[in-house]
Amino acid sequence: MSAPDLIVVGGGLAGLSAANRAAEGGLSVLVLERGEEPDYFCNSRIAGGLLHVAFRDMTRPAAEIRASVAESVGGDGDPATALADLLAEDAGRVLAWLRAEGGAFVRGGAPEFMRWVMAPPRRRRGGLDWKGRGPDVLLRRLTRNLAARGGVLRLGSAVEALAVEGGRVAGVRTAAGAEAARFVLIADGGFQDNPELVRRHLSPQPERLFRRGAGGGRGDGLAMAMEAGAAAVGMDRFYGHLLGLDAFGNEKLWPYPTLDSLAAVSLLVDGAGRRFSDEGLGGVFMANELARLADPAGAAVVFDDRHWREDAADNRYPPALNPSFPAAGGRVFEAPTVERLAEALAMPALAETVAAHNAGRHEPARTAARFPAKPLAEPPFRAIRAAAGITYSMGGLAIDRAARVLDGGARPIPGLYAAGSAAGGLEGGPRAAYLGGLAKAVATGLRAADAMLAEGGE
Repeated sequence: MSAPDLIVVGGGLAGLSAANRAAEGGLSVLVLERGEEPDYFCNSRIAGGLLHVAFRDMTRPAAEIRASVAESVGGDGDPATALADLLAEDAGRVLAWLRAEGGAFVRGGAPEFMRWVMAPPRRRRGGLDWKGRGPDVLLRRLTRNLAARGGVLRLGSAVEALAVEGGRVAGVRTAAGAEAARFVLIADGGFQDNPELVRRHLSPQPERLFRRGAGGGRGDGLAMAMEAGAAAVGMDRFYGHLLGLDAFGNEKLWPYPTLDSLAAVSLLVDGAGRRFSDEGLGGVFMANELARLADPAGAAVVFDDRHWREDAADNRYPPALNPSFPAAGGRVFEAPTVERLAEALAMPALAETVAAHNAGRHEPARTAARFPAKPLAEPPFRAIRAAAGITYSMGGLAIDRAARVLDGGARPIPGLYAAGSAAGGLEGGPRAAYLGGLAKAVATGLRAADAMLAEGGE
């Protein structure tokens, strides 16, 4: 094909959404995807398929979603999540656009955030389950739609650098040579699979974090854009969950089940048996705090029999931890007393920590708005050794509300855009605010395409 108007780096949900919207508006589009197979592995394809913004229904009024966004972020307008309102504004459009593209949805459960689940939904079991599930089906649909609009998806194409001419990004360089274009969109995901960047920004021991995604988030787009003068923002947070440490070496224990809902009402302790995180802020926050420890593999979730019978068996977002975790080979420590459990775990401070928790004394402080703490009082007492499972990095390239990449002076770099997990400023901050990765991918992809179409019409 002749030089396209737009080159998209990465064929996940963000890239294919932008590509289709741009092609729909009349731009010629080339998507360069590193994966070599038609069902190339990427985070979008293996996602759970839940479409929400800040755990709210996509059809709610923007003001209501915005209130939930503010609550998740902390309500203080943290600069690391300066663009979060964009998701609230575009929630309805994202859902409508996906449905118009042929995306199918079902209600996945009673909670509001499960109102729109990509169909067919994943089965109620642990381990990877993505082939023929909703996100996989949607990506295949978007690929067909792009071809019908004259766009090209080129597999096995890794981009090595951006081409800059006269201060404007004018294409890319691959192993096969230069590719010119009026616009370039970086949509190749985050940097969660780059040990050097993870060590610099997220954890002192990246090898002790469980990589819960597809394994392709190397930060290549981030690096090439920064070489061209781009700024980065919010690099110190990631989206992920608490997993059992036994997920290392057991493929049945990731990406589900997670320990989140259990830890949120019980205790998460470090290798000595001391609390180090506000459990009431939920699993994503706890996973981030665990990753920051000197030993991210030494922690455990500690709970009693009531927690195990009630909270661990909560099947609102299956599979429930009880019984799926031990059934899949995960170890659950058990003892008749807290003291005996502390001995089994080699955690000398655990008994003191449990006593303080039961008395309502929490240091660090513990919030209760979302997940009220429950005492550990009913034997037997149990524990599961925990790991921080990292899915995607929340930080990335600084963008404006049109998804244009910004330089260090907050000025748009002509011709360069970013979407999805390659872009920062929408999630993260002090509370590790998670607002919805799939919604973020589509919203930023559509915004980028709209801006290109507007510039193309000038």
